[in-house]
Amino acid sequence: MFPALDLTGKVAVVIGGTSGIGKTLSLGLADAGANVVATGRNAANVDAVAQEIEARGRHTLRATTDTRDKGSLQRLLAACLERFERVEILLNCAGKIKRAPTLDFLESDWNDILDTNLTGTLRACQVFGQHMLSRKNGRIINIASLNSFVALHEVAAYAASKAGVAALTRALAVEWSRDGVLTNAIAPGVFRTSLNADLLDNTPRGNELLLRTPMGRFGKLDELVGAAVFLASDSASFVTGQILIVDGGFLASGVNQ
Repeated sequence: MFPALDLTGKVAVVIGGTSGIGKTLSLGLADAGANVVATGRNAANVDAVAQEIEARGRHTLRATTDTRDKGSLQRLLAACLERFERVEILLNCAGKIKRAPTLDFLESDWNDILDTNLTGTLRACQVFGQHMLSRKNGRIINIASLNSFVALHEVAAYAASKAGVAALTRALAVEWSRDGVLTNAIAPGVFRTSLNADLLDNTPRGNELLLRTPMGRFGKLDELVGAAVFLASDSASFVTGQILIVDGGFLASGVNQ
């Protein structure tokens, strides 16, 4: 491995790290050498991913968290400091989405999505950012979205939350970079998962998403790992406030046929 991409000995925390993109990135950081704490709300899932991290020869700990509860994030940081004495990398992967017409969208659902996706990201950045700023060293990687830049049909709350994540990422970079804490985000394109495979393969919406992707296919989750390892590594020591788009050309797309 190129030495500046080596994460050996670094400590990473992945919020929402037990399923989907978060799980893939948790294991990817472990493969790159980091000790990784993958956390979420479900204790069984936390334990399962912890076992996979340990099978790679890395260290971890088992702790559940909920981004809607700042106290749980503070307890997680305390546990990490007791076990590892420091946290150098934070990935914010927790998120949720609901599709419905905006005219009928319940305010309670709107608030729930923004509380998880945007305010939850803020909470984690505040809790772990304070620790990183005290050490004048840290990497924060948020998960943005295509919806940070363009609108998709009937997911207004999700779009608003992810546009906010992109703006928050830039704002924290402006505030914290002088003190050694670099904040960036990854914006995934359309990636096939067990949850969306039927939609992507069997609906007009899925066909349209495919047509809008110049590479002519959907992403594979492990194709996000390189972006995360880069942003977490010393190779990205002069990169901050950026949204790294991994989308097969989706945002560059005009007419594809």
